[in-house]
Amino acid sequence: MLRPMDRAGLVHRGRSWSAATTAFLALIYLSGCASLSDWRGARAPTPSDRFQLPPQGSDVVGRVQVTSARYEDTLLDIARRYDLGYEEIIAANPGVDPWLPGAGTRVVLPTQFVLPGGAREGLVLNLASMRLFYFPKPAPGAPAEVITHPIGIGREGWLTPQGTMHIIQKKEKPAWTVPESVRREHAEQGETLPKIVPPGPDNPLGDFAMRLSNPSYLIHGTNQPYGVGIRVSHGCVRLYPEDIARLFPLVPMGTPVRIINEPYMAGWRDGQLYLEAHQPLAEDAERWNGSLEPMERTVAAKTNGQSIGVSWEKARAIAREARGLPLPIAPGSPELAELLAKAPQVPSVPPWAVPVEEGAEAVQDAASADELADNQVGPPPS
Repeated sequence: MLRPMDRAGLVHRGRSWSAATTAFLALIYLSGCASLSDWRGARAPTPSDRFQLPPQGSDVVGRVQVTSARYEDTLLDIARRYDLGYEEIIAANPGVDPWLPGAGTRVVLPTQFVLPGGAREGLVLNLASMRLFYFPKPAPGAPAEVITHPIGIGREGWLTPQGTMHIIQKKEKPAWTVPESVRREHAEQGETLPKIVPPGPDNPLGDFAMRLSNPSYLIHGTNQPYGVGIRVSHGCVRLYPEDIARLFPLVPMGTPVRIINEPYMAGWRDGQLYLEAHQPLAEDAERWNGSLEPMERTVAAKTNGQSIGVSWEKARAIAREARGLPLPIAPGSPELAELLAKAPQVPSVPPWAVPVEEGAEAVQDAASADELADNQVGPPPS
């Protein structure tokens, strides 16, 4: 039975609902979880975690959407309902208070993505955008798809490793053997960690874990879901509990995993070249010292041999703002304000959402992302 919606609200399971199921869920939410005012003037939202793959030569999926915050919403509530991470929704909404956006405040949903370059196979994780892309093998006769979810990654000093790996182990209800390096780190802060944390609500691995061929690192769930979308772990990759539950049975043993670090991604859609820009990781930002040359190389590589003009003024402005929204960069292409004015207005509670499970709400009262990061216990390298 659905319970009344709490602070966490409702979250996206990423399912392809039938029209009848969608209508049924919508009636439930309208009657018990959302007011009619949330829906007036709103269009049906686009799911933000599963898309049909565009043909080769086309690289952009999804669409940017906008919603209006309700009195009780935080940006993190809305982010989780639309399968977005903390940094994603904060970057897309500069100047909006993440904890008290206020009733009626417009919230931009960055639910459009430039696909990572390279082979569209297996798992591809982009550290800079803090996002995972999974390219499952399609069933015979079925269209190819991409599944995407936000991720939490290693904080400074515990950077998630880049490179090509594969899945070597899958475990449901995992126990966590705490590495000695982590126990020492917490001992220095006056905390004593056990050698083994059994499965359950206190286990930071959550309910599912997949080990990489670099065996100190896992892709796993979490008991602190608001650590998704920030640099908070000791190097492992974490997903929302509902996302790892959806992904885990789809990913077979031996699946290739490619971990990249690309703050700037360029891609084509309908003859337009788009640029998606994120803030570089702190280590890269320090090394690059404000240089936009990495962005310029990315765009130049995508336009090689094609007769298209690029407004470098637009491209540099997008890179500096780093809002994570794919934007066209041809001369005369629409500006962000124009695109947002035409973006579909959707309800803050999407109709496919399901209630957050008990136990997934342990950190909802965290005062800030910094406090959350300080308190997070991640499964790390030893």
